[in-house]
Amino acid sequence: MTYFILFLAILAEVIATTALKASDSFTKLGPSVVLVVGYGVSFFLLTIVMRSMPTGVTYAIWSGLGVVLISLFGYLFANEKLDLAACIGMSLIVAGVVVINVFSKTVSH
Repeated sequence: MTYFILFLAILAEVIATTALKASDSFTKLGPSVVLVVGYGVSFFLLTIVMRSMPTGVTYAIWSGLGVVLISLFGYLFANEKLDLAACIGMSLIVAGVVVINVFSKTVSH
């Protein structure tokens, strides 16, 4: 259940970050509301996750997968380009998250 809540927190953060650009420096009401609510939900869910998972591990997974998903959303929906270096770097981030989850003793399975 902890990983499901963490996934929801990541999803809320990705939605909020996507709305950040669309808010045009908080001048557009709809995207601004989405971004404030999205970050609020994300941080609230993170507090629940941190009851059973160490802060560093939680943040590593949340931020790492968030970066990858936001980049993927940008590529798919905003016509933002990813070069080879960006793809390699994000692959290393994903590999780091996998190593933490598979091999770290600080993550309860």
